[in-house]
Amino acid sequence: MPPRAAPGALLVVGDVVTDIVARHRTALAPGTDTAAAIRTVPGGAGANVACWAVHRGSRDVRLLGRVGADSAAWHEAALTRAGVRPRLVVDAGAPTGTVICLVDGGAGAERTFLTDSGAALRLSPADWSPRDLDGVALLHLSGYLFFAEPSRAAARAALAAAHARGVPVSVDPASAGFLAETGAERFLSAVDGVAALLPSRDEAELLTGLPDPADAASKLSHRFPAVVVKLGAEGALVAQDGQVLGRVPAPPARARDSTGAGDAFTGAFLAARLAGAGLREAAAEGCGAGARAVELIGGRPPDPAPSP
Repeated sequence: MPPRAAPGALLVVGDVVTDIVARHRTALAPGTDTAAAIRTVPGGAGANVACWAVHRGSRDVRLLGRVGADSAAWHEAALTRAGVRPRLVVDAGAPTGTVICLVDGGAGAERTFLTDSGAALRLSPADWSPRDLDGVALLHLSGYLFFAEPSRAAARAALAAAHARGVPVSVDPASAGFLAETGAERFLSAVDGVAALLPSRDEAELLTGLPDPADAASKLSHRFPAVVVKLGAEGALVAQDGQVLGRVPAPPARARDSTGAGDAFTGAFLAARLAGAGLREAAAEGCGAGARAVELIGGRPPDPAPSP
């Protein structure tokens, strides 16, 4: 990704899902009840990134995604309320994707996902138009798109259109579990030509076979111009041209739910880049948003206060 982005919009292409977040303070008890606090909230990695980008200062953030008719109006209203300009394709044959987030209510607030992608990964090249790039300075593709057809083809169509216009593209691999199923080389080939890759520690290890995140970041940055490896509470590593530029610390946070923390990082990082920040400065913004995100329930920032 270039050091300074031209003025313009951020376009996110990715998943929009319904999250059912269940926070349990004791271990799950097989065959019987486990007390939990349960909430249903809008989510999806792509949608979360878009909302956090607005929250961290971007004024023109657009989102392309696919949802079912069952909750299309609810998701569109939530995104619009957050300041995102959504273009949601309504799927007549599949419901909106649903993710059950099991969150350990202990100090780490670690989460486990049960995922039904539903309409989200049925996004197709027919849903994409080169006109979606009009006025766009940065394109972000959710990694989930690369884990299924036809969404992989849709992502590649968007990537090719961005290259033709000279619009830089970023990708967040999004899921270590799905990445392991897909295979590192298949994923890396699919995202060839991306300007910035934003993997988690586990995703960086899967993509390189290297357990040390600094080594992984260095190796990946030989293939991608900019690499930022997200390390959770340990901050982030920034690498460029085969060299690790440094580690950016994360501010302290009292974790309640780690769902969407990586999306918050990515949204804030992209907002900062769009505003002209360098890699380290943008990564610091990402770390700040990630720390804020783990203190919230669900994967999105709070809705903005209504105007007086």
